[in-house]
Amino acid sequence: MNYIQKIEQNMTSGEKRRLQNIWEPQIVATPPSNAWMDMCVMPDGEIRHYGKYRGERVYIASRDGGLSWKTCDVENMTTLCSAMQSPYSGRWIQSYFLQGEGGFQGSEMPTPPKGASGWQAALSDEGPGGQVKWVKICDNDVRCPRHPLALKHRQRILITANHYTWPMSPIVARTDDEGETWQVSVLKAAPLHEPAWPHQGVRWQNGACEATIMERGDGSLLLIARTSQDYHYSYESFDGGETWTDPQPTTLHGTLTMPTLLKLSTGEGLIFFCNTQPLAEVNHRAVTPPLSEGEIQGTGEDVFTNRDANHCAITFDDGKTWHGFRELALNAIRNEPDFRTKGGSDEVLDKSVHQFQAMELPFGKVLLSFGQHRESRRMLIFDPKWLLEKERQEDFRQGLVNMTTHVYLKSVSGNFRGFSGHCAWNRTSGAVLMPSPDSDFREALYIKANPDERLFTPLQGAAWNFPAAKCGELTITLRPGEEGLAVTLTDRWFNPCDAYTGVNSPFQITIYASQCPKNEWSTLVCRWSAESCEFWLDDQLISHCNPACEMPNGLSYVILQSALTPSAKSGSYIKCLQMSVI
Repeated sequence: MNYIQKIEQNMTSGEKRRLQNIWEPQIVATPPSNAWMDMCVMPDGEIRHYGKYRGERVYIASRDGGLSWKTCDVENMTTLCSAMQSPYSGRWIQSYFLQGEGGFQGSEMPTPPKGASGWQAALSDEGPGGQVKWVKICDNDVRCPRHPLALKHRQRILITANHYTWPMSPIVARTDDEGETWQVSVLKAAPLHEPAWPHQGVRWQNGACEATIMERGDGSLLLIARTSQDYHYSYESFDGGETWTDPQPTTLHGTLTMPTLLKLSTGEGLIFFCNTQPLAEVNHRAVTPPLSEGEIQGTGEDVFTNRDANHCAITFDDGKTWHGFRELALNAIRNEPDFRTKGGSDEVLDKSVHQFQAMELPFGKVLLSFGQHRESRRMLIFDPKWLLEKERQEDFRQGLVNMTTHVYLKSVSGNFRGFSGHCAWNRTSGAVLMPSPDSDFREALYIKANPDERLFTPLQGAAWNFPAAKCGELTITLRPGEEGLAVTLTDRWFNPCDAYTGVNSPFQITIYASQCPKNEWSTLVCRWSAESCEFWLDDQLISHCNPACEMPNGLSYVILQSALTPSAKSGSYIKCLQMSVI
């Protein structure tokens, strides 16, 4: 009996029905630690997520397939917590770098023996709560090991981590004897970020790190890593992880954020990642208060501006092509004006929805733990088939829960300074809901540039996600203002205040009030294929254009923005949006 069957065995008929009825992402809990490798399934089917509560070691547990959770104490600090149970022998395995950043390699490792050092495997034949045997993996300087992966095509267990020699690169440890002995392979780093327009400085130079592995149907391995580029990079192995190809860019957008692969029992693969684009790097020597030389040179980060939305894509051909590209969650505090200090800094400074750990549940559902900091991290359940929906619509009856509208306040930049808000800027709302000009007691989205000197930029806007489509149609009911409304069709999330959205996207058009009947709603239809896009305004073709850049995964976002410069001219109203796959 596999772990999925054990989970189902604990559930009542009502609980099974409730789990079967989950379709779109549904939040079910707040985990007690950042998503990384603290989630596991016990031999009796109980799901656990370890962490800390007010400084005390705890775990939350679910016996109904993740639908509800209770908090339990961990009394003995020497025992094993979250781990992977080997399908070969039943032994439980986890790993820790003893001098590393504990918060990024498990909420709290068991107490190691005195004098132990390096990258260590924690082994237990008793499982979570049981005694630990420690075996050194290697003396390499590593950080951030991931949850172990047991291969199906050979009796081998793999663990990835960051080889911490600059620039970072993936390191893969493998064992063929249940953790008694280990061999490691150090992979090449991905290219470093080189500033080119519109960047005025370098990004944090990560090389390649936080790697994740999926075993393909033929036994080969796909590894995808976080980089400083606009894309994740991939590696392949055809000998069980002993040797690896050189890194190659994928078609999956993601900058300095963690990807996680999950192979489903039905053969499909999922990737959890932040399909997002950060703002262009500013001139780091002109920042006030000044940055350190390391932050200027890219050995430390100045600010993260792409960690407020996370996504999932699905593959049916072992990673050759990907589909879906849908938002799973938006950061619950993304618009908070005191974002840097929200929730305090007693447990962690970062506040994001990147970082993931996932597992398959009964009835084809998936449980995902994501995010950093108790204000942002969550656990959710969803059905992967939801990724393949053919349409989406938004009329703002539920407010702006499905939209990104935040803009940044001028804030302190920089890495660790001993204060709250690691590499974060404060925010406020940009586009907002206002009374509809129809005076019908409904609200409409209002977008207008804002010259407030407290803002990072006067540009305002909104980002809206829909199922990825290579051929699709988007209909927007709008009243464009005199300052103009820029409509960008693209394949990833952009900050609504990003002035370079259009130059980094396949299609963009600006609509002005002069093109539309006065005091009436107009309909803009955007109809695209891989070769071109047509824009129809009130049934009149106003533009036919070719894509300005490649879009191998289709389009999955519309970014609505005000004019680049503020003016006294009127802003634009959006009444509803509707997208469908053609």
